[in-house]
Amino acid sequence: MNNLDLRQAIVRRVQNKSGEELTDVIESSIGHDEKTLPGLGVLFEMIWKSSDASEQSRMVQSLYNELNGTEAAPPSPS
Repeated sequence: MNNLDLRQAIVRRVQNKSGEELTDVIESSIGHDEKTLPGLGVLFEMIWKSSDASEQSRMVQSLYNELNGTEAAPPSPS
């Protein structure tokens, strides 16, 4: 299965689910079997692509804080 097929399969799996069902998919994937990581990556990719620059910056800030255990601003992008 190539990457495009994997992305399509993941999208098909969650398409037409309610907000509650999507939340369950995400929460049941976090911290569990590593096989779920590609699915979370595809979902994140979809969110990233549909986000404006300020939302992307907020996500990067949150990730930076998680990785560094701080609330400090991350370095500016180069």
